[in-house]
Amino acid sequence: MSLSERLPVFPWDRLAPFGDIARNHPDGIVDLSVGTPVDPVPPLIRRALQSAADIPGYPLTAGTPELRAALRDWLALHCGADASVGVLPTIGSKELVGWLPTLLGAGPGDTVVLPRLAYPTYDIGVRVSGAEALVADSPSEIPSGTRPSLIWINSPSNPTGRVSTAGELRDWLAYARETGAVLAGDECYLTLGWDAEPVSVLSVCDGDYGGVLSVHSLSKRSNLAGYRAGFVGGDPALVASLLEARKHTGMIVPAPVQAAMVAALGDEEHAAAQRELYRARREVLRPALLARGMRVEHSEAGLYLWATRDEDCWKTVEEFASLGVLVAPGEFYGVAGGDHVRVALTAPDALVASAAARLAG
Repeated sequence: MSLSERLPVFPWDRLAPFGDIARNHPDGIVDLSVGTPVDPVPPLIRRALQSAADIPGYPLTAGTPELRAALRDWLALHCGADASVGVLPTIGSKELVGWLPTLLGAGPGDTVVLPRLAYPTYDIGVRVSGAEALVADSPSEIPSGTRPSLIWINSPSNPTGRVSTAGELRDWLAYARETGAVLAGDECYLTLGWDAEPVSVLSVCDGDYGGVLSVHSLSKRSNLAGYRAGFVGGDPALVASLLEARKHTGMIVPAPVQAAMVAALGDEEHAAAQRELYRARREVLRPALLARGMRVEHSEAGLYLWATRDEDCWKTVEEFASLGVLVAPGEFYGVAGGDHVRVALTAPDALVASAAARLAG
């Protein structure tokens, strides 16, 4: 079977007709379906990118010494990691998620554990590798005798915004080490806690990062989705193995982007300001959803509100589209999301206010 035959229909193509409906609204569309940043790239990051534009040679796959130091400093500040942690820049986080099972050697006959409600690219990565996916939200849900090669956990969760406790992370860590699995924590929304304080899987390792990876992105924190700027930290041996594979296959972050990442990681002020924008938009959208008769579940962190009215998600999508508001059907994230929608906080303030007025109206 070819790779294309192993992949499902791209989910967002199914949403396109509802986008057309929303665009026909007299006041235009407010797209809250995809978490695409809309705010400007901070000037200090743009300056760093421009200053590194005249670099004709090949960049370092491992990242410049300055970038590796910045990654370790950031992981120490936000994840409690020590200087022994391995680090590696990636071409955004989605690329790593999609290729990690393959890069770790998973294939037919191997099992990869995914959250029950999850970012679809976890499943795509499993399909690309030829392994089999198993959904579970705790080690107790995994059949006895199963020995996964890789376990994905996601906190704060996309789509639900749920935050895993330190105890839950320790349970996953113990299970992974008992079974010999690699434990990969997708922590791209780690710094966007609202009603709960997210915890990194690196913080529960007690300095032993063996078999553990922590995945991060600058797309939302610094509005760098267009730069494709992500990174992974954790087990130095695993990171070295990933580096070797990536050197052979040309998975290299461009040099100007590496320079921009150094600037972004070293500045907390712009990140705090961006976080405040998202907080304010959340405070506008959440009551509007409640006024519409929705129930917002979890959503204690991250860039989304996970909402339901206990009806088929496509019915909600259609109703919202008739108001010019496009949201993502929960079904995209697993069958358990079939009666929810995911509402992104990534729209300009004026459009967020317009969406709220339409929903509450």
